[in-house]
Amino acid sequence: MHAALSQPPEPSPRLQRASGAGRIAVGTRDGRTVLSTLYQEGCAKIRLPNTHSPALEAVLINTAGGLTGGDDLSWTVEAAPGARLALTTQACERVYRTTGPTARVETRLSVGAGAHVDWLPQETILFENSALDRRIEIDLDERASLTAIEAILLGRDAMGEEACHARLSDSWRIRRKGRLVHAEATRLAGHPAFERDAPSLLAGMRAFASLVHIAPDAERRLPAIRARLAGDPRIAASAEGERLVIRAMAQSGLALRRMIVPIVADLSGAGSLPRLWHS
Repeated sequence: MHAALSQPPEPSPRLQRASGAGRIAVGTRDGRTVLSTLYQEGCAKIRLPNTHSPALEAVLINTAGGLTGGDDLSWTVEAAPGARLALTTQACERVYRTTGPTARVETRLSVGAGAHVDWLPQETILFENSALDRRIEIDLDERASLTAIEAILLGRDAMGEEACHARLSDSWRIRRKGRLVHAEATRLAGHPAFERDAPSLLAGMRAFASLVHIAPDAERRLPAIRARLAGDPRIAASAEGERLVIRAMAQSGLALRRMIVPIVADLSGAGSLPRLWHS
């Protein structure tokens, strides 16, 4: 008898994955903010539109057209002392269905003494069965200030999607000269009955945002912000010392944007939103 030789299993096909890294650094010259460093790799691109804003504006672009499992994207931003920089994205970032792996996005901001950075990406849309791990690390020097927002849409409004089983891990860490001043973590594990419908969580809403403003006058601005909110139970603000935090949720991305745009414009260092927010 001849024993049949076992054949090794065929290897799984290696799927093409997107990878990108972008880095921008700005300084000052004659009282103006100017570009110091611009680096682009893979699917990460950065464009600098002409504006009339006192801040230099940078548009971050993922040329892969979205993210899916196994994709990796990183952004590094440095603002030298006294600089003013506003960052946004060309469009909403889309995170598509994954067959297993998680898409990863890492952002690192470094803001020098007396500088201000607006981190204002447009919304991230999570598709059904998508998985995203996002980490934001921000280091502020003395007297540096920051306005940062991240908004999540669960599915596409126009298609009536709800992305009930989308997964998200979102971690923020903001430090002032190494001292932790703000930390938060958001996690969606794909359990809609608990996460999406619970009254103490999303209460059936499909869009939510977190906004953090770090500045010496943050606490003094709270009364005016609350007056603008007009008692709307879907949005709330709190402040302590130099930190102002706003949470908002809505049934749709459009409703969320209408709610937060006036507030973000008030808190931005440029005094207005990038033009792409109005396109």
